[in-house]
Amino acid sequence: MGKRVTIQDIADRLGLSRNTVSKALNNVAGLSDSTRELILKTAMEMGYKQFAFMGAIQDLKPKDETTSVVEGPNEIALLTTVFIDRSHFASLTLDALQYELSQRGYVLNTHRVSHDQLAACELPLTLRLENTAAIICIEMFDPDYCSFICDLGIPTLFFDGPARLHGFSLNSDQLLMDNTAGIMQLVDDMAKRGIERIGFVGDWTHCQSFFERYLAFRNAMHLAGLPIDERYCIRHNKVTSIGSRLAALEELPELFVCANDFVLIDVLRPLRKQGFDVPRDVLLAGFDDSSESRSWMPSFTTIHIHTQAMAYNAMELLMSRIHEPTLEYRRMYVQTDLIYRQSTERTEGEQ
Repeated sequence: MGKRVTIQDIADRLGLSRNTVSKALNNVAGLSDSTRELILKTAMEMGYKQFAFMGAIQDLKPKDETTSVVEGPNEIALLTTVFIDRSHFASLTLDALQYELSQRGYVLNTHRVSHDQLAACELPLTLRLENTAAIICIEMFDPDYCSFICDLGIPTLFFDGPARLHGFSLNSDQLLMDNTAGIMQLVDDMAKRGIERIGFVGDWTHCQSFFERYLAFRNAMHLAGLPIDERYCIRHNKVTSIGSRLAALEELPELFVCANDFVLIDVLRPLRKQGFDVPRDVLLAGFDDSSESRSWMPSFTTIHIHTQAMAYNAMELLMSRIHEPTLEYRRMYVQTDLIYRQSTERTEGEQ
């Protein structure tokens, strides 16, 4: 097996910084079109993994140059309870997925599920089941509603899903990012730096990904031989005031692992109001590698999700389920990568 091509390899080949290459690969603004095109072309030539996935998508396309025509229902219905903006991890994935579906004659339409519809287990009025070939669910975490969707008898794919508490599971295919490896690596790296007081912030019952990240934190602490101080495990949600919880602590931990980048922001704001500095007084780490993780100061240590790989795997799961509806349900994980930035930088007093 050949050596895996990394972002640094591409940067070295072109004489560019790692940050510049990363921006191009992750579709971040701030680069000229010529520079972005050069980086993407070089990455493809070198066999960078992200483009290996996209090549596999190309292999799934029809062999002719024309758009396919679907016989029967051709709508892929995207159900969600939120507005998926450019900061959402799934935004770029959906862009790629929509294009690939259109090449096969499918139409991806978004249907917002209201609070009342969620509570009553009712479909959005805009959704017509007779036209629906498959359903994709994003930011759908209510167990009862998700079970209702699974019982419709239509091929269904969940991005993430409800937390699998007390044995709960969905009769559906699920696509998730690897929620474990990056957090395990982070805690192990911190322990080697002598950082032992580590906490977790986030509602670990909110969704399966948050639950897995919380379990990864606890398992990593155990494997590193570090005690878990439950005062530093804050189940942050709309009911819990993160500011009051932080203010009640007699002493801050050395590091907070946050369930995602937006939870990190919810921690950072009250810390600043209370006069604390990041990373001088406390270190913070998030998840998702959102655009905010790069634009805030300090920039966030976080875990990157490969959006193009998510698109490829979503396509594979959808198409195989549509054509083979009796397949066993599958749960697929896509690789993630830990990215260190300013929010966990070594401080002057650290040995």
